[in-house]
Amino acid sequence: MMTRTLQTRKHGPMALTALGFGCAPLGNLYRPVPEEVAQATLDAAYDAGIRYVDTAPLYGLGLSEERLGRALARWPRDEWQLSTKIGRILIDCPPEEVPETIFHDIPSRRFDYDYGYDGVLRSYEDSLKRMGSDRIDILFVHDIDIWTHGSREASDAKIRELMEGGYKALEELRAAGDVKAIGVGINEWDICERLARSADFDCFLLAGRYTLLEQEAQESFLPLCVARGIGIILGGPYNSGILATGPVEGAKYNYHPAPPEILARAGRLQAVCEAHGVRLVEAALHFLLNHPAIVSVIPGAAAPEEVARNLEVLDAKVPAALWRDLKAEGLVRADSPLPETDPA
Repeated sequence: MMTRTLQTRKHGPMALTALGFGCAPLGNLYRPVPEEVAQATLDAAYDAGIRYVDTAPLYGLGLSEERLGRALARWPRDEWQLSTKIGRILIDCPPEEVPETIFHDIPSRRFDYDYGYDGVLRSYEDSLKRMGSDRIDILFVHDIDIWTHGSREASDAKIRELMEGGYKALEELRAAGDVKAIGVGINEWDICERLARSADFDCFLLAGRYTLLEQEAQESFLPLCVARGIGIILGGPYNSGILATGPVEGAKYNYHPAPPEILARAGRLQAVCEAHGVRLVEAALHFLLNHPAIVSVIPGAAAPEEVARNLEVLDAKVPAALWRDLKAEGLVRADSPLPETDPA
């Protein structure tokens, strides 16, 4: 099959395809994915021209990294930009000690949080081994937010641990050329902004906090990134599902069943989209790609047909009138960067 060429966006040391691939589903997120399906999905992403992939030790407790490594062995390494994350050290354990997670049929491992100097280096080396790779292009600090650790105090303690130890290791890896860029991957934009103002990060992977349903990050964080040349990779572009499925029964928002107010807002968004002959999922993806800070958007996929659907969404033409109507309805912030003319 002839591979497709996707638009590449350059931002500082990064050059990423505008559509990337998030590997959380290949860690058996929500349901098991057979190995042959996982590999076929990665092959479909390659054939689609996707050349940026993101994973993490958390995803299937190493399963996602291992599966990605088997795929990367089939392709020229220089064609790919690869990111993974530090913050969790994986430890082999008996099956009864495996923590309860949203990942299924995973290896018998548990994890300890470690944002210190030695922990960063160990996590980095462990990821290289699991993926069989000689390098990682972008290394993110993972889940240093309140969402993960349960309180502001606990998050603050992990941030202190990072800045007093692990951040030095990240700087050393970048200075030595072992990684091209360092960043933070979390669910909270305000902590991203705090870290952007206190350290020299190249990029942030923001999961689900700038979408058609949520634009608070545009208040100060995203303009700061534009001003400072910090790149944003957007994970969770559909808020865990509802912006892809619409407000159907069982729709997920932030990994949980969508509450009534979110279902109602998604319904209003969908109605405006339908009036312009645009699917909600198409508007959701293109809304993000219009922002100058965003380098890549990384929806996940657990089957080749899901990769194909992501490409169909990317190819959709969204009229400028849709954005004007969404702003007029108060469904999109007035200062959201959006085109005023129709796409070519």
